[in-house]
Amino acid sequence: MAPVVDVHTHMLSREWMKLLEKHGMPRYTVKPVEGGLRVIHFDGAPFMSPIPNMFDWEARIDNMNKARVDIAVVSLTCPSVYWGGEKVSVSTARLMNDDFAQAQRAHPDRIRWFASLPWQYPQAAVKELKRAVKAGAVGVMVIANVTGRHLTDPLFDPIWKAIDAAGLPVLVHPGSPPGSKELGLEEFYLAASIGFTFDTTLAVSRMILSGFFDRHTRLKIIAAHGGGALPFLAGRLDMCWDNIPAVRTRTLEKPSNYLRQVYADSVVFRQDALNMAVSTFGTDNVMYGSDYPHNIGDMKGCLARVDALPDGVRDKVRGGNAARIFKL
Repeated sequence: MAPVVDVHTHMLSREWMKLLEKHGMPRYTVKPVEGGLRVIHFDGAPFMSPIPNMFDWEARIDNMNKARVDIAVVSLTCPSVYWGGEKVSVSTARLMNDDFAQAQRAHPDRIRWFASLPWQYPQAAVKELKRAVKAGAVGVMVIANVTGRHLTDPLFDPIWKAIDAAGLPVLVHPGSPPGSKELGLEEFYLAASIGFTFDTTLAVSRMILSGFFDRHTRLKIIAAHGGGALPFLAGRLDMCWDNIPAVRTRTLEKPSNYLRQVYADSVVFRQDALNMAVSTFGTDNVMYGSDYPHNIGDMKGCLARVDALPDGVRDKVRGGNAARIFKL
């Protein structure tokens, strides 16, 4: 079988946690929840649980060995570095990119990484992108909203142009969506279970309908968690585009056609959900992901579902598609 490449998997650092606790307030706080875990909250809604394996590279390699995962393309998780003002945001991005570059040097056959950028400050972000690529970054991770700004906001145009020019894939990873408080996502951990997937869905749908992919024809967007709700809603987007003139004011083609530039990972927890992602995005546009080491991450389970795919599809999703777009 093809080598396994995990395109959705995270690591943190202790210094990142200290900086977030110091500079992330008032919107980001870290406090305990039922069960005893200390959890990062956004506007009072819990959404991310830092656990020991997020800080332990040796445990990562050991767990990759146990799950038979060959290469991990690691990324920072939400809320990335979108807090603390320009000086803190830029220095924290550098800190994490340097940490990931060091991990790749320590494990050159096992680790690759996505660059973290201070997206709120485009000039600094472009500068850090160039530095990160020289250090070995093979892609860029962005949260599906940057402090409430849509990814298609003109503010970010210089960053997208630089990423496009560099030919780097972009992992669009959700955060707790804007309006979390109004949506009541503080209850039952709804930000993680439901809010995340719709943060991604809205971000990528807005990209499609805004003409983003007509402007950036080479960009490869990886929509986290199986593409969010897009496999279920792609047909609805097309139906609205066909029947509501206001939907199609900025696009040349129907929404589903733009999925040729959208990739999905395998971080779904039912076989039929993975099958639907493959059906929606195509056999060349789905890649293995685990969401390790989050407490709902599942290296073995996600791989078992990938390995249950039909012959001719399995090896592409295991690692063939990732090897192609990341040039591994």
